[in-house]
Amino acid sequence: MTDSPEARLAALGLELPAVPAPLAAYVPAVRTGRYVYTAGQLPMVEGKLLLTGKVGAQVSPAEATALARTAALNALAAVASVTSGLSAVTQVVKMTGFVASTPDFTGQPQVVNGASELLLEVFGEVGRHARSAVAAPVLPFDAPVEIELIVEVSASPDPAAPHSASPDPAAPHSASPAGSARDPAASAVRGTGPRRA
Repeated sequence: MTDSPEARLAALGLELPAVPAPLAAYVPAVRTGRYVYTAGQLPMVEGKLLLTGKVGAQVSPAEATALARTAALNALAAVASVTSGLSAVTQVVKMTGFVASTPDFTGQPQVVNGASELLLEVFGEVGRHARSAVAAPVLPFDAPVEIELIVEVSASPDPAAPHSASPDPAAPHSASPAGSARDPAASAVRGTGPRRA
């Protein structure tokens, strides 16, 4: 693949969102040396969760897979905020995906594939990563999924890039579990979809 990650993202009809504002006392991403560690990212758009609930109950596996893709897009925005952009990524090293699910649901790897496949589409072979898909009884704000990344980046940092991400000061600082219904099929493409209380 010769196109830049930014061009491939655009070809998918996607763009990096504003970095989601932290919901507690942390920053969205930290760069140390050639590595960037992101905080866990939720499937939020414009400061609001797209869905709430447990996979296997209120949230279907297909919905959760699309939500993992949205959370991964937010993680990429966090990475870009402390580097010169996605083109600085030389290897996606590790993804950890948390899936809030019912005790009898065992499809966490398939859910987290929504995030993994986005990384492969954007980065190609550089996007192949080690991964953990972890079942959780509950996640912050009753989110169905949470994604965090470790990536390796080029050796020369952009001197204008911060070592930790500063969120958009205009972005809300808490998630709202309620909101207007939207087309669920669009969630993986535009980062929007229905929400449940």
